[in-house]
Amino acid sequence: MTSNTRSGHDPAELGELERSILSIVWRKAKINAEQVREELGRPLKDSTIRTVLRRLEEKGYLAHSVEDRTFVYRPAQTRQRVAGRAAKRIVDWFCEGSVEALLVGMVDSKVLDRAELQRLAERIAAAQKNAAEPNEPAGREKGGRR
Repeated sequence: MTSNTRSGHDPAELGELERSILSIVWRKAKINAEQVREELGRPLKDSTIRTVLRRLEEKGYLAHSVEDRTFVYRPAQTRQRVAGRAAKRIVDWFCEGSVEALLVGMVDSKVLDRAELQRLAERIAAAQKNAAEPNEPAGREKGGRR
């Protein structure tokens, strides 16, 4: 797989077309430029799609391989990783670096409901437990299977 990536691009700087194409690539996992154009359902030139794909690769979001002389694109970063970087930017900009302030704002604005808060609390507890047990293989719980 080939990648002309740079790390650390700010997801807030992605344009609407870049975000749409990136969402398609995340959903499909493996796609060429023609398939992206078809998925978009918008009258765009093939060269426009190829340019956006190349720029997304340069920004570190995509990587490509060549199959039968066709560039096939794959995500270079997960949706969650990019979302995490975008959230960090929001935390830094609006919450003076406080994740707690962001979460309280999300609760107050009814972005997070009780069930989502419970799931977050469970994930935090699991992460703390895993951090406290460095001898356990990653992704495993004591006595459990992967």
